[in-house]
Amino acid sequence: MSETTHDSAVAMSAPPSSDEGLTPAQRAQKYGLSQSGARPGLPAYVRQLWDRRHFISAFASAKMTAQYSQAKLGQVWQVATPLLNALVYYLIFGLLIGTRNGVPDFVPFLVTGVFIFTFTQSSVMAGTKSISGNLGLVRALHFPRACLPISFCLMQLQQLVFSMGVLLVILLGFGQLPTWSWLLVIPALALQFMFNTGLAMVMARLGSKTPDLAQLMPFIMRTWMYASGVMFSIDLILKGKQVPAFVEWLLNANPAAVYIDLMRFALIDSFTANKLPPHVWAYAGGWALLMGVVGFVYFWKAEERYGRG
Repeated sequence: MSETTHDSAVAMSAPPSSDEGLTPAQRAQKYGLSQSGARPGLPAYVRQLWDRRHFISAFASAKMTAQYSQAKLGQVWQVATPLLNALVYYLIFGLLIGTRNGVPDFVPFLVTGVFIFTFTQSSVMAGTKSISGNLGLVRALHFPRACLPISFCLMQLQQLVFSMGVLLVILLGFGQLPTWSWLLVIPALALQFMFNTGLAMVMARLGSKTPDLAQLMPFIMRTWMYASGVMFSIDLILKGKQVPAFVEWLLNANPAAVYIDLMRFALIDSFTANKLPPHVWAYAGGWALLMGVVGFVYFWKAEERYGRG
């Protein structure tokens, strides 16, 4: 009996634990613990992406090399695919439907539109599957998930750069000589890349939870292409038609059409400033800034949920 009493006295006299009364979050803070896979703050997330810039670049290059590794022509398909698309559109729209009528330099006009829209189309399509198609990588390694859609957009930019060499040959073949306006290609592509990346991030988050979205995207992108003046001049189509003002504004402010118009203005002599929508550079910068920021923040908000469940 005395032994039991002694043990009770010792137990009662033991000092209380310093963790008593603390919540799990307070205990974690006390011992410097953090949640595994937790979303970092936005500035920290940007720093993490910058630290992994070499991974982003290497991943994009590796994906581009592997994309056509099984094809006998290999990287030639990077250029051949948009060229074949342009040929098909020329036969159907230019010759059969007659959209080339009234459009000077129609072949450079068409090829430029196809190449630039393909850049946006491929970026969005790749972004949609950037998370859902790389779940093994997402679940195995810890890195900012935004690396994936950015890498895929960078891959599409690299492909476009290869295609631009062919585009320049076509321009020269149809009498378009180099001028100072060709330098406008650089800021135009930079703005389009920012827009594409933001949109790809939006689609990456949506596609990570709804994989079937990737099956729907080709139809959406095809509809967008027909509304972007790739194969025809929007001004000529609208000329003489009673179209509500807001419809005309939507067609001219369409971001794909804006970036296509900027490239045509930079590269084609007959595509002069009077054929550009008003404030086209403001549209281009506004779309790039809006989609770049909104898309990045929207994607970052779900950082800790990618690859789970």
